[in-house]
Amino acid sequence: MINKKEIGIIIASSLILAFSITFLESMSLFLYALLGVFIIIVVNIIGKKIAAYYFESEIEIDFWGLKRYGFKPNWKFKRPLQIGAFLPIISKIFFYPLKNFVWMASLVFEVKPKTYRAARRHGLYNFSEMTEDHIGIIAAVGILVNIFFAVAGYLIGFVEFAKLNLYFAFFNILPISDLDGNKIFFGSIILWSLLAAFVLIGLFCVVFII
Repeated sequence: MINKKEIGIIIASSLILAFSITFLESMSLFLYALLGVFIIIVVNIIGKKIAAYYFESEIEIDFWGLKRYGFKPNWKFKRPLQIGAFLPIISKIFFYPLKNFVWMASLVFEVKPKTYRAARRHGLYNFSEMTEDHIGIIAAVGILVNIFFAVAGYLIGFVEFAKLNLYFAFFNILPISDLDGNKIFFGSIILWSLLAAFVLIGLFCVVFII
C-alpha cells in the first residue's frame, strides 16, 4: 500500500516536523514528538489510500512543492521548490512562543485512477478521470482520521498527541496550493466548511480549555 519512496518521504517529513516542534528542547521530547508525528502522518495517509481504493484509484504521496512563482506561463521553477520540507522549520521562528505549534502541512498527494474503474459503482463517465468530488472525499478522509485520533488521544490521556493531530489537521485544511484543504474546498465547499468548523472547535478547546 505504501511504497519505498513514500516510506522515505514519511520518515523525512516526520524528522523535519519533530525537529521543528522540539527545537532547542531535550532529546527525549524529540523522540516522543517523532513517534507522535510519524503515527499522525501514517494514519492520515492510510485513511486516504483506503478511500482512494474505494474509488478504484491510488494516491502517491510527495513533499509539497511549489512549481510557479507568478501568473505568467514562464514564471515557474525549473524544479518544484520543496516548500513542505523547510516551511515547518522556518515557521518555528514565528510560532516559537506557541511551543509545538508549527507549520505541519508538508505532504500532498496525486490521484491516479486505475484502468479498471468500474461503472457499476460510479455511473457512466470517463474511466480515465477522477472528479473533484472524489478527490475531495479522499482528502477529507485523512482530515477525519486525524480529528478522530485527536479525540481518542485526549480521552485516553495523551493530550499532546491530541494537540498535534489538531495542528496537523488545521494546517492541512487550509485551502491553498495543493494541500488537502484545497482539494476538499473545490470538491465540496459544504464538506470543507464542516471539517474546518470541527478543526476550529478543536483548536478553541486546546487554547482555552485544555
